[in-house]
Amino acid sequence: MNTSSPSQSSSVFPTLARRTLITAFAAAPVLPALAQFRVEVSGVGLTQLPIALVPFRGEEASPQKISAIVQADLERSGQFRGVDASGQSLDENSRPDLALWRQRTADSLVAGSVTRLADGRWDVRFRLWDVVRGQDLGGQSYTVPEADLRLASHRIADYVYEKLTGDKGVFSTRIAYVTRASGRYTLWVADADGENAQAALASPEPIISPVWSPSGGELAYVSFESRKPVVYVHTVATGQRRLVANFRGSNSAPAWSPDGRSLAVTLSRDGGSQLYTIPATGGEPRRLTQSSSIDTEPTYTADGSSIYFVSDRGGAPQIYKMPASGGAPVRVTFSGSYNISPAISPDGRWLAYISRVGGAFKLHVMELATGNATAITDTAADESPSFAPNGKLIVYSTQIQGREALMTTTLDGKIKARLAGKAGDIREPDWGPFQKQ
Repeated sequence: MNTSSPSQSSSVFPTLARRTLITAFAAAPVLPALAQFRVEVSGVGLTQLPIALVPFRGEEASPQKISAIVQADLERSGQFRGVDASGQSLDENSRPDLALWRQRTADSLVAGSVTRLADGRWDVRFRLWDVVRGQDLGGQSYTVPEADLRLASHRIADYVYEKLTGDKGVFSTRIAYVTRASGRYTLWVADADGENAQAALASPEPIISPVWSPSGGELAYVSFESRKPVVYVHTVATGQRRLVANFRGSNSAPAWSPDGRSLAVTLSRDGGSQLYTIPATGGEPRRLTQSSSIDTEPTYTADGSSIYFVSDRGGAPQIYKMPASGGAPVRVTFSGSYNISPAISPDGRWLAYISRVGGAFKLHVMELATGNATAITDTAADESPSFAPNGKLIVYSTQIQGREALMTTTLDGKIKARLAGKAGDIREPDWGPFQKQ
């Protein structure tokens, strides 16, 4: 989608924030009913840990190839590269010949088994070895229904990632995104690799700006089913939802406070588009900004102390920061004349945003301590960045060779993975929080 096109203009927020526009979706091929994603990793990181994933014993009888899912997760993180494990037969009880794996240049090794139980469930077991130090780094077992075999695989990848990097893995988390197909808009919830997509909501009217609650149990989003933008909060497990903001004018761009008790939203109820907070259960909003400009796209810092947002108060869209309770905003972006869609890393070190550069919309990452910003993509229609809950990856949408794509990237842009389906208009990903085990 190209927002420089006149057909993409909006009466709600002219010139601003693509994810809040009424006409946020261009015509696109029909998307299959359940988008199946294909992970394609590209790029080379500076320090990738070589790891061998031996096919799990019994895996050929399983509907999910556990070792392949784990390897894809780890490679997508940018921290690992797979080592050839062909011709080897191991499981979690084996005593592997570590000298052999050192010859294959593996620093670590994972093996396991998957067994179908009499009650139809599956028993999944694995063990991780440090090949270099000759250490057994432990393992786990899961007894899961067939539908949760992918989740078990993601949890294995989380275990391996944390043991070998010291950071928490995000493979068992979820993403939300929106598609448009055949004139219908669908809000999807999927695994972090884009697979196992489940429809949370379908509507003939646009659905935009989905954002996960801090607990991971709810999504706030904007729906146009009332022929105007209004904000709902949707319980993912039950499908129940509540109307939170339906005031005069437009109601848009929801952002959860870190405690989950309130939302920052953009309302035009008192004239221009301004920022407000409103209880997550609904109620009377409290105004945060007082300007004659368009203020939109709020997002909280992880500690809840500040809000970053987009405003054209300086004449063109730029990103600003202010106290979460309101107060004088401070401009954050100075490079470029059009900067939108701020996302703050969980540790508060990094700002991801979209900058218009010579007519192209590119994902940038800024180190907030220094103000140094870098474009980390070579695409021209990037949108909606969202950090993984460990802060190590960013998910965003873009176009590649004229087709919509969901992508993840490392913060330096060196490793990217495409999560895109075969066809369809895919928009507005948001990466959910860590899930409780």
